[in-house]
Amino acid sequence: MSAAFQPRSGCPINAAVEVFGDRWTLIVLRDIIFGGKRYFRQLQADSDEGIASNILADRLKRLVESGLLTREDTRSGQRARYSLTEPAIQLVPVFAQLGSWGARHRPTDPALGAAAEQLEQGGPALWQEIMSELRRSHLDADADADADVPA
Repeated sequence: MSAAFQPRSGCPINAAVEVFGDRWTLIVLRDIIFGGKRYFRQLQADSDEGIASNILADRLKRLVESGLLTREDTRSGQRARYSLTEPAIQLVPVFAQLGSWGARHRPTDPALGAAAEQLEQGGPALWQEIMSELRRSHLDADADADADVPA
């Protein structure tokens, strides 16, 4: 992690919030984790929240710098592809809990609320399954390696 991403204090909550505490960073990660979006144009064009291109570019750059995404370098004229790193994949349970809280306490779209409820009801077994699939598609990892990663 670069010096620019050193937390202001030793508090673990502060350290986490400093990396992904703004709404756009979490939305970009959500779209990559649950939406399967890996390219800039997909993330922008398919954004329900309407993220501006300059904000998206900034958040992708920050996520790469903080070690939550990798950017596949491409030749001229080709699109860059973003991949989750293991620390980002381990956010699946956090997203599941955030979605559960939002569905219970905030006005939400019924279909999206149902997806959050499904994640909550599936619990750690479903979260591990999702994380295993993300490891295969983003890290080219063997599913057997998942046993060493805490829930």
